[in-house]
Amino acid sequence: QVQLVESGGGLVQPGGSLRLSCAASRSVFTMGWYRQDPGKTRELVATITTGGSTNYADSVKGRFTISRDNAKNTVYLQMNSLKPEDTAVYFCYARYGPHNYWGQGTQVTASS
Repeated sequence: QVQLVESGGGLVQPGGSLRLSCAASRSVFTMGWYRQDPGKTRELVATITTGGSTNYADSVKGRFTISRDNAKNTVYLQMNSLKPEDTAVYFCYARYGPHNYWGQGTQVTASS
């Protein structure tokens, strides 16, 4: 079992920045973030391994940066130049063995 505790999120004007954090209850190889709009499927934002290998959705490349602190089992998502289309509930993700685990979700809204 892996518990994930998220923090961050909120309301920001377009062009602004936010930082999300997610702490896992144990060390996991792959952590990351997905997002979901109501009525849409959950989509990948970014993932990172313990070795630092990253994967980003094309829509966020150059604007979002994923990082992690392995000693704290924590992953971060720095989101810059936010756009209205980035508005969604963001879910922390972890893969441990054959299982996927999800955080409770945090709302990110980019709106004037």
